[in-house]
Amino acid sequence: MPKLINVHHSQQTTQQAQEYVKIHILMPSGFLGLICLVGGVGGLVYQWVATDTYTWDTFYQSSGLFLSGIGLGAGHTLYQRYLLREFPEVLAARMRQTLDRQKGKLKKRSEPMDFEHPGRQVVPFAYVAGITLLVGSAIAAFAYGHVYVVPAIFLPWAGYYWARLFLWRRVITIEKVKA
Repeated sequence: MPKLINVHHSQQTTQQAQEYVKIHILMPSGFLGLICLVGGVGGLVYQWVATDTYTWDTFYQSSGLFLSGIGLGAGHTLYQRYLLREFPEVLAARMRQTLDRQKGKLKKRSEPMDFEHPGRQVVPFAYVAGITLLVGSAIAAFAYGHVYVVPAIFLPWAGYYWARLFLWRRVITIEKVKA
């Protein structure tokens, strides 16, 4: 009996890549962004009300922490949007691997397709530099003494996740179900 060959269409690949973005980027970004924002702003409110150490320097440094997170989140989102536009098969392969793991089908599959684009070798260094920037700026703001440790930790990550959420929401549209 002849076997049917399953051909992956580009539309199916794009749809799987968009599902990956919805499930693994948008949902965690919204949830983690909210937690980090509440934690960071709550820490600033505590610093203002309970300890009376909130100054203009605190405002400037906490705003800088939030904006640095926004900058890193925007850069990361632009890179991932480039992947979605030019190499959707990479994100689709990540989605298929996740589904296989959830179903318990741990087949011997290779990692997502390897792809080449200008600057590909720089991407790991950019990730390390971005995380170092966020952690280093949080340590510097806390060490300088104007921002307490809780807002110093949470505000950069709040900016990071909110930037990712808002920059992705216009690219990925959720279809409304007609009743």
